[in-house]
Amino acid sequence: MRLSQLRVLLAVVDHGGFTAAAERMGVSQPAVSRAVASLESELGTRLVVRGRDGIRLTEPGRRAVAHAREAVRHFDLVRTEVAAATGEVTGELRLASLPTATGALLAPRIAEFTDRHPRVRVRLMEGFDRDVRAWLERGAVEAGVVTLPAPGLDVVGLGSDEMVALLPAGHPLADAPAVPVPALAKEPFILSTGGCRPLVRHAAREAGVELDIAFEAAELSAIVTMVGSGLGVSIAPTLGRGAWQNTEGAVVARPLHPPLHRTLALAFSPAGPEAGDLSPAARAFRRLVGPHAEPEPARAAPV
Repeated sequence: MRLSQLRVLLAVVDHGGFTAAAERMGVSQPAVSRAVASLESELGTRLVVRGRDGIRLTEPGRRAVAHAREAVRHFDLVRTEVAAATGEVTGELRLASLPTATGALLAPRIAEFTDRHPRVRVRLMEGFDRDVRAWLERGAVEAGVVTLPAPGLDVVGLGSDEMVALLPAGHPLADAPAVPVPALAKEPFILSTGGCRPLVRHAAREAGVELDIAFEAAELSAIVTMVGSGLGVSIAPTLGRGAWQNTEGAVVARPLHPPLHRTLALAFSPAGPEAGDLSPAARAFRRLVGPHAEPEPARAAPV
């Protein structure tokens, strides 16, 4: 059993398939398949099952992945901890982010980090809030952007952005200075299945209304397209404003009344930096973003 086989297995699991793992690792898909098959042969059991909906781990596969992750982590820590003892930070920093938060909130911090620690290789994965939390839980990443609240996670505040109403051009509320949530409840509503979903539902409950959910979509771009097509209205974060600003006026964004904000934070896994479970690179990144930083509302750009 070789360390390279364990790395391939983890890549298949973390990226959801053999092809995605091959692309991420810069090798051929057959090479990935051979590595997993060889590992399964050595262990005498099937670890990964392929299906129409992607890959699925068997029970032995789940146990193998847990041990493989620890084995790879400890192997990588040998070099990075020795370097850290001499004052140099090396190794790999594995991060995850929400698509709307990467450019505005995370990228500047990554740039500053790489300037300070040029020998650290930064890996970034993007996904929805549930994806980021799952990656943190299983150790696929050491830090990830999540929507607060995030009970049980060690978090550092990054900031917040305003939630706005998305309306088709020509909608009666398109020129309103602000849109009450009850007014949106009278329209077919397109609900996000991502991290904003609990926030939107909470806002409706606070307003004492029930949304008429006509459609649900994961991608903000899909929600914006449906709004622009006149299929309904929605609520979205202003960090994703590029999605509707590129619709040539087909979608109008208006502030909500009362205002609604989404607060984002950088969560670290599996524990706080004082526990010593984070890699030297992750500890250095946490020090950079600030151990005691508090979320501060970011001024929303005009919509």
